[in-house]
Amino acid sequence: MGVREIQVAGKALTIHELEDVCDSVTGRGLTGSWVWDSALVLSDWIATQNFDFHEKTVLELGAGAGLPGLTAALLGAGRVVLTDIGPLLPGLIRNVEANGLRDRVEVKEYVWGSDKSPTQSGDLDEFNLVLMSDVFFDTEETAALAKTLKRVCGERKDTVVWAACEVRPWTAECLNGLATQGFGVVELSSQFNPSNTSNSLEEESFDMFAIFQLIPPNQETTLKLPFPLHFCSFP
Repeated sequence: MGVREIQVAGKALTIHELEDVCDSVTGRGLTGSWVWDSALVLSDWIATQNFDFHEKTVLELGAGAGLPGLTAALLGAGRVVLTDIGPLLPGLIRNVEANGLRDRVEVKEYVWGSDKSPTQSGDLDEFNLVLMSDVFFDTEETAALAKTLKRVCGERKDTVVWAACEVRPWTAECLNGLATQGFGVVELSSQFNPSNTSNSLEEESFDMFAIFQLIPPNQETTLKLPFPLHFCSFP
């Protein structure tokens, strides 16, 4: 653990990883205290997409160290909200300040499934892009995540939801849970061509990861993308 300098779109982001943030019940270190490989994958991927970040509002759920959300700010997003559980917020704030992004990046406590807004103004449904990395790990949390995503997208027809994860035995079960909640699940891995493999990942290891776009129930008939859709199906 320590300070990492991560290259994104030709620029450097400073990320502080912590080793002394523990769960108050179990005493174990909170895994959101450091940068997971899927966050590196998502950060690198969004930097290569034809997405106009200018003046866009971005929400990162389960932000951990905040790399993808900070990347969105670096790429020009007008407002970014990084959310996670309370013990991880000081680390997020530190990373925002380390990169001089306090004018555009906010840090808020938020628990999936909550009826409260992660923003003081209550504008939870005003985001253009939602980012998540390595959040498909607990099938019991899927319903709460689905509830939050539905609130985030609200009645908008243009909210984009991108998620990256390391493919594990339970990944399909988590995605299937979202599908049963009405979400379309589109794997975008075929569009993924990592431009920067120097951030601790070997090129071959990218085969272990997948990037998904989650299509909210109210968007499935209206979504337009510049590439063919390949909806995933699960047993």
